[in-house]
Amino acid sequence: MLSIDPVNNTERENYKFLIGSIIPRPIAFVTTQSKDGILNGAPFSYFNIVSSNPPMISLSIQRTAVRQKDTARNIIETKEFVVHIVDEQNVKKVNMTAASLSPDQSEIELAQLTPVNSVKVSVPGVKEAKIRMECILEHALELGGQNSPGCDFIIGKVVQFHIESDIYENGRIDPRGLAAVSRLAGTNYAKIGEMFSIERPK
Repeated sequence: MLSIDPVNNTERENYKFLIGSIIPRPIAFVTTQSKDGILNGAPFSYFNIVSSNPPMISLSIQRTAVRQKDTARNIIETKEFVVHIVDEQNVKKVNMTAASLSPDQSEIELAQLTPVNSVKVSVPGVKEAKIRMECILEHALELGGQNSPGCDFIIGKVVQFHIESDIYENGRIDPRGLAAVSRLAGTNYAKIGEMFSIERPK
């Protein structure tokens, strides 16, 4: 068993250990809108549930060369965003949105995704997702880094759920029907795969 002090690693080495160890990771495809009205879309796999009362989710948006990403800047400025679950049908288009574009270009247009109006926020979602969640900003924290923050940690409150009716029954979502994909390391992704059940102890 190797025993490694992360202080002695480069940032890249620690990154590889983390993304290779913490798998599979759910993927959020996030739409935001700039103050100029440009619809931005980007995928993030540092994504999870924070609370169900009220429903809240978290995104950790890494900075590049100490520069805040468009998604984080837009969320902090407008206080609104939409989170979509990435699935087997939309993952290729979502992957296209990871391209580095200037703030005045829309990844939604690049990937030929279809904007759809939201109910409670002004930011549109995209039609190609089976589940989307309209969110408002609850907290934004600057974390990590050496001389300047390394990431923007976003906590959003879900104010509206949109779920495709085919995958919804009696308050539950069919995991096979959703067909969510998860992120591994490098260029690798994973499907749901084999499922098993274990009863929780009383």
